[in-house]
Amino acid sequence: MHTDVVLPFLLAWMTAASGTLQRCRNVSFIFKRSLDVTKVWGPKSEQLLKIDNHDFTMRPGFGGPAVPVGVDVQVESLDAISEVDMDFTMTLYLRHYWKDERLAFKSNTNLSMTFDGRLVKKIWVPDMFFVHSKKSFTHDTTTENVMLRVFPDGKVLYSLRVTVTSMCSMDLSRFPLDTQTCSLEIESYAYTDDDLMLYWKEGNRSLSTDDRISLSQFLIQKFHTTTRLAFYSSTGQTGSAAPPFPSRAYGRYESRVTSDLFSPPGWYNRLYITFTLRRHVFFFLLQTYFPATLMVMLSWVSFWIDRRAVPARVPLGITTVLTMSTIITGVNASMPRVSYIKAVDIYLWVSFVFVFLSVIEYAAVNYLSTLQERKERMLRERLPCTCGLAHPGMMSASYSEVEANATGNYGLPESNGVKRERMLVQLAMESDQVTGHVGSSAYSNVWIDTHVIDKYSRVLFPGSYVLFNIIYWSIYS
Repeated sequence: MHTDVVLPFLLAWMTAASGTLQRCRNVSFIFKRSLDVTKVWGPKSEQLLKIDNHDFTMRPGFGGPAVPVGVDVQVESLDAISEVDMDFTMTLYLRHYWKDERLAFKSNTNLSMTFDGRLVKKIWVPDMFFVHSKKSFTHDTTTENVMLRVFPDGKVLYSLRVTVTSMCSMDLSRFPLDTQTCSLEIESYAYTDDDLMLYWKEGNRSLSTDDRISLSQFLIQKFHTTTRLAFYSSTGQTGSAAPPFPSRAYGRYESRVTSDLFSPPGWYNRLYITFTLRRHVFFFLLQTYFPATLMVMLSWVSFWIDRRAVPARVPLGITTVLTMSTIITGVNASMPRVSYIKAVDIYLWVSFVFVFLSVIEYAAVNYLSTLQERKERMLRERLPCTCGLAHPGMMSASYSEVEANATGNYGLPESNGVKRERMLVQLAMESDQVTGHVGSSAYSNVWIDTHVIDKYSRVLFPGSYVLFNIIYWSIYS
């Protein structure tokens, strides 16, 4: 009976022990499968990457060959391009790739570990800077836009989001029908090509742009990358000719300099992001060219206004001259003070000359009209005597122009661009009370000199301006 009690108890105990052993084996299997230290709560990242065991103030492989640093860039936006300041603003993602065996760590299945900007300050990173930049900053909203990714074999990806304003030397001689080429230059500040080899990671494919990038005033034609060597003569110190403290701003050149003052010379890898911009001309057609053309055409209206209508022709000429002056001043106010002539200057100043000549043309016409009136007065004084009239002062005169061909030329020649036209002068002479108020009229044909400047100007001014436009747009378009 004692045996009957013990056997069931022993069997139950063995079954429970077997289940416990199986669970222990399952836990052990799960633990082995999750042994990756990058996925479990383990030591600090500094301990995992062994940062305290190395001197990260020195570049990887110090004393050996240059460390290769690949670069690729994604352009996020072109924010502004200024002709006055000769610069542009660009926002981009700048990514660096290199290998630092000091950061290698053990990992079974995970490919990399990702960190933020706090670890960047504890390890070595390339000292890139933007050549000819006026200002730049790394975005820090909501946190600093920096990413560091370390792979098990020591390969490192360092990415940051930067906005930079850099210089762009523009040639405005064809403004606003111009095409500009600007470059963003990236270079190591301290390491020559003996210590750091900077290169585009995948050639021209290392540069990518957002298809939505657009500018209100420019059309972006193309982006491309290039690599060059830049020479700095301030990498050595010899004699008193060298500055007390070496400075990169001292004696910097982009071509080889044969000078014994600095030894040894230093060559630096420089990466170029070059983009070509073509200006949209439609805005300037509406704001500059079209108003200037209208002012020139408006000045031609005076050629069809009576030459005796001084109050009509003089204000019209002065108004067009002042309007052209305002257009020229407005255009130059938004442009840098360059020492050469721009394409828009040629068009505006030629238009201004046309408007000014229309005013001068009326001055000439008015002067010649005054001379003509003097001749008319002299001719009236030579008319037949009106003897026998009680009141000679009551005589009235009216004039009507007729073509000379209608009444005959009488052999009178044309001279000095002046066409002689016949004017039929009708003298209505009224008698006084003695003659019984009987009106009598006498006709006398007299010759008056009339200048035809207005008639020629109606053809010469528009024809010359059209010819100028054909030449101008054929050269600059």
